[in-house]
This record gives sequence, C-alpha cells and structure tokens, in this order.
Amino acid sequence: MSTDSTDGNTSTDDNVSTDGNVGTDGNVSTDITADWNARFGHTMMRTLATPKVMLARGEGCRVWDVDGKEYLDFLGGIAVNSLGHAHPVLVDAVSRQIATLAHVSNYFATPPQLELAERLTRVTGAGAGGRVYFGNSGAEANEAAFKLARLNKGNGHRTRVLALNNAFHGRTMGSLALTGKPPMRAPFEPLPGGVEHIESTIAALEAAIDDHVAALFIEPIKGEAGVLDLPEGFLRRARELTEQHGALLIIDEIQTGVGRTGRWFAYEHAGITPDAVTIAKGIAGGVPIGALVTFGWASELFSRGQHGSTFGGNPLATAAGNAVLKEIEDAGLVENAARRGDELRAIIRSFDSPLIGELRGQGLLVGIGLTDGEAHRLSDAALANGLIINAPNESSIRLAPPLIVGDDELSGFRERFGRALASL
Repeated sequence: MSTDSTDGNTSTDDNVSTDGNVGTDGNVSTDITADWNARFGHTMMRTLATPKVMLARGEGCRVWDVDGKEYLDFLGGIAVNSLGHAHPVLVDAVSRQIATLAHVSNYFATPPQLELAERLTRVTGAGAGGRVYFGNSGAEANEAAFKLARLNKGNGHRTRVLALNNAFHGRTMGSLALTGKPPMRAPFEPLPGGVEHIESTIAALEAAIDDHVAALFIEPIKGEAGVLDLPEGFLRRARELTEQHGALLIIDEIQTGVGRTGRWFAYEHAGITPDAVTIAKGIAGGVPIGALVTFGWASELFSRGQHGSTFGGNPLATAAGNAVLKEIEDAGLVENAARRGDELRAIIRSFDSPLIGELRGQGLLVGIGLTDGEAHRLSDAALANGLIINAPNESSIRLAPPLIVGDDELSGFRERFGRALASL
C-alpha cells in the first residue's frame, strides 16, 4: 500500500446523508442523530464531557460527521488507528474471523491467538524466552504487569514499586495507583499500596532504587502529560540500576508502541531490553486488545490461575491484531512513521509562530509545547477547520495520526493547522 497519498482508500464522496440507517452507503438514520448532544448528556455517564461532533464513518486518514463534514484525523483514536479507518486488510480479517469463530473462552486455544502471541514475542525482541498475556485494554495490561511486580518478592523483602511523576498508566484501581497524577488518584484513595512516585531524573532514579524495589514502571514518552520526553540516558540508566538490584523494568508502551515512534517500540531507541512491556492501542487498529509481554526470567513469575480474562486473546481481537501487525511490516509503516514524523515536525516549524515553543516526542507521536495557555482554543479552531488534534492540557497539543499518513495528508495538515493558528 502506498504511503505517498491517502493510501488509495479514501472515498471521493465527502457527504454523509441523514436519511437512512448506517450502512455501506455511509447513510445515518435521523433517529440516531436527532438531538444527539442532549441525548448524550442524559444517557452517558458523567465521566465523559459531551463531544463537539458525532462521527459517522471514516476511510484512510479521514472521517465524516453525521452532517457530512470531512475531517483530517491527526489523532487516530489516540494512537489506536494504526492503519487509519476502514482499511481493507483489517476489514477483511475481522469479517472472515467473525464469520468463522468470534469467541470461545480461555479454556481453549485458537490459531489467531497463538499466531499473535508468537508475533509479539518476535517484534518485541522477547524471543524464545518471552511469554504473552492478553487482556482487553492498556489498563488491563498494566494491571497484569502490576501483579507481575508483586510476584518479584525477593524472599519477601521486595515491597516497593516505583513509577514516575506525571506518567499515566490507566484508570483501573491498580493502574491508577501507578499513575503519577495526584488529582486523578485522590477521589479513589486508598489505592493499592506500595507504589512510590519519583521525578523523571537520573538523580532521582539513583536515589530511589535499592534491593527493596520489586519493579520500576516507565512510560518512555509521557503521552497524556503532553508528549513529554524523558531525559537523555534515562532508560539506559534505569536498565542498569534495575539489573543491579534485581528489580523488574516494566515499560508501558501502550501509546508509544507498535511503530508509533519510528521503531517497533520506543525502548529500542535507547538500545535496551526490558523485563516486561505493556502494549495496547495500536495493536489491532481499533479492535480492543491489550497485552503484557515478558522477557527472560520475568516469564517464570506467573503460575496457573493467578490471572485471567474472559475476552482476553479471543480469536476476533487476535485476528485483527495479526492483520494490523502484518500490514505494518509488509507496508513498511514503522519506517514511514519515522520519515513522516520528521516531515510533520518540519511543517510545524515552518509556521514560525510565536505560539509554538517546542516540539516533543518521536516519529508520529508529536507534542507541540505552546508558549501560552491556548491549547484548547487551538484544538477547537483546528476542529472548525476540519482537523482533529488533541489538547491534553492547556499548554500542549498532541498529534498521533495513522501510520499510513502520506503526502496528501501532510499537505492537508499544513493548510488546516495553518488556518487554525492564524485564527487565534
């Protein structure tokens, strides 16, 4: 598949009518779309703000709302839609699998499950000593990793788990305990104990790690914090110290993994191998799945019955994962992420805007640090101009377009982002 245009998969019909049910023609029923804002507010849990737009369909790197307006998607479902929308490889794989065997239970093995597990041990570098646990999300993968950490007891004296301030690992109780954002944790305390949060500095690492540490959790780029990079040499020093003290090094690659940073996994940029890696988001292109992959001695910690999931690793989700990862390999999309990420940063720099202070991240995970608190206004202006981006906080813009992004999409970004910047 070409990565020099819209991948040949973007419809020339930009209109979505509202006079029929959702189907292959892209039409959406007025029964579904009428007064959707109020209905959302009445029926959806208040954990979610009412969205500004209701989307109806997507193809390639573009989506359309229920009124027929087209948007260039540079968020990709928050780094989920690796192949964009309605990619024929994914559509075919899911269609064939759901017509064959969608779900059994974890009492049975299926061919897609084993194929994906073997593929993940290969692309992560875990190899023959690696093992895979499947869940349904990134939070579930981190829950499994938290349990793994608890099993590294060291004759009972390893009671400490370290994580980084301002990192995000999920919203379930265990993953929230790992998350270094006190305002998120406070309403739900007491959380599982034993977790200590430290600053993201090498000095803090060296001061904190000792023989009582069971595991160190690291998000190699802090995506939810605004795509914040770790200091140079941080991951390498973390690997040295955890090996020295017998602690597990667990890398959360839920947002950075699966080619997003121009390597299969962000830890490859540092030339290290972790003891465990958690993966989700981009694995299956929108089908919910998460995975914990262990390396070497960490693969021997779990024993039968200590963890499980009804839906985890079912044939539908794993068939989707196999299709997405195979296409990423076959189409050279890891390399495309590296190249297009450089081009995207060059476009952003070319605006020479006083609002743009710095660029962060790697590959197609891009953080724009703004010089003022206009991130949400800029995100809204972009949406009004047909561009989907994200403001994770008041001073940061996050970009995570599909890995298939090409010349046409970058040109569209230049035009639409430029209009949004000029409107502020």
